[in-house]
Amino acid sequence: MNQKPIFLMPGEGRSYSMGSISALFKADGNETGGNYSISEWWLEPHSKGPGAHSHDEDDIFFVIEGTMSFLLGDDWKDAPKGSFVLAPRGVTHDFENRSSERAGVFNISVPGNFE
Repeated sequence: MNQKPIFLMPGEGRSYSMGSISALFKADGNETGGNYSISEWWLEPHSKGPGAHSHDEDDIFFVIEGTMSFLLGDDWKDAPKGSFVLAPRGVTHDFENRSSERAGVFNISVPGNFE
């Protein structure tokens, strides 16, 4: 695959609104040859995430704003801005915003084609 450079300004990408959750995809499987997908996920205050799930991709999260709560296996942990979370493939995980402030995470899924 002959991958092309991508340059996006803040807030740019493919935006998907899902009520109190929104996703902003920066690079997806089509653009990375299926190697990885990169996105931002934003949750309004007191918003549930996608629900507990597992899949064949590693999910890497970096909290970029607020505090996000993560389910990893059977344990919930609060992750303030600057926190790093790895949910390896096959591990049940979820995220939600239990706070009264908007929260966001930068997400990398490996391999790609998550979207």
